[in-house]
Amino acid sequence: MILAIIALGWLFLVLVGVPIGISMILVSMGYFYWSGMGLAFALSRMVDGLNSFPMLAVPLFILAAAILNGAGITNLLFGFARAAVGHIRGGLGHVNVLASLFFSGMSGSALADAGGLGKMEIEAMRKAGYDEEFAGSVTAASSMIGPLVPPSITMVLYGVISNTSIGQLFLGGVVPGVLCAFTLMVMVYIIALRRDYPRDPWLGFKSLSVLFVRSFPALFTPAVIVGGIFSGWFSPTEAAAVTVVYAILIDLIFYRELTWRRLWDAIYQTTTTSASIAMIIAGVSLLGYVLAREQAPQQIAAMFLSIADGPISFLITVNLMIFALGMFIESLVILLIVVPILVPIALGFGIDPVHFGIIVVLNLMISILTPPMGMALFVVAQVGDIPYQKLARAILPWLIPPLVVLLLVCFFPVLATGLPSLMQ
Repeated sequence: MILAIIALGWLFLVLVGVPIGISMILVSMGYFYWSGMGLAFALSRMVDGLNSFPMLAVPLFILAAAILNGAGITNLLFGFARAAVGHIRGGLGHVNVLASLFFSGMSGSALADAGGLGKMEIEAMRKAGYDEEFAGSVTAASSMIGPLVPPSITMVLYGVISNTSIGQLFLGGVVPGVLCAFTLMVMVYIIALRRDYPRDPWLGFKSLSVLFVRSFPALFTPAVIVGGIFSGWFSPTEAAAVTVVYAILIDLIFYRELTWRRLWDAIYQTTTTSASIAMIIAGVSLLGYVLAREQAPQQIAAMFLSIADGPISFLITVNLMIFALGMFIESLVILLIVVPILVPIALGFGIDPVHFGIIVVLNLMISILTPPMGMALFVVAQVGDIPYQKLARAILPWLIPPLVVLLLVCFFPVLATGLPSLMQ
């Protein structure tokens, strides 16, 4: 009964426009006041939820991506991707996907990808004669690659709350991320053939090599992060700080486009984004304590155990649940509430925590594409000046490629665990 009241209260606050993090804090505060535990205890729980050294990696990775974006790296990566695959039928669609794959090695955020590259990609595709629904759908769908390829803010959060190696999660996402890019490019090619979309002339290996050399310092960012973590030089949190320094250095040495104004804008952007994430984490830490006190995890675990009789059936059930939740709830909230409950059950079924983490992250990235609440759709609709209703309809076929990859990862764990096992 109490859980139902909390859920209805939270849903009401969200529907009337209260931010998700604040709404969770309010309903949790109401519970603490009603139970006689006091608001001072609630405040201490919020502080404890944010008091995590590994969590510092989140604002640092956001800052690194903002610095690289402010240094004009997005234009350079887009140009290199265009030289590499623009000559294939549906060229700018392939460029869109490949540029997202490159940018994911710096941003770690799907929404940063959609916002940072989206406007430029959609404008280029419009000028070349592509339908705006196609351009917007490709941009939104390709943005989901960001959190699969290191660095990944989502994987950092998953690793912290599930006590899983962040370095192994980073490596585990590489193959699924590349598979998502490949399947999306196959989709682009099929649609481009049917609609006779244009392609760019081949510029030759000389132009491609010149652009590769110019882009290499930025493209090398994931190697710095993963290599430093697995060599033991620094922890994932320290890797985030190193990435910020690396981003500044490569601009000072190679690109020389980062001004004091752009640096200030990057810091401001990082502050506002990190504050919103911190508010959600604080709210989830409060709500998580309430759910634990009311034994919600035990009830959910019992429900899963009654439905699933093995690892595969459990994973299928989890996929369906996250997919359904993702239509209405922000992915970060799903991650922070659901993962602490599901990880112990997954371990009980003998599922590798890295394998399960990649499945969860891939699920969450699909959720940002699913109407009516897909966050990537809202971002792309805004930056691309595309009506949301048109984009919400056009995105549906683009859910097929990532869903195919999700099934492959579920049935073939080596796709997620192969690279991490090689580094052990």
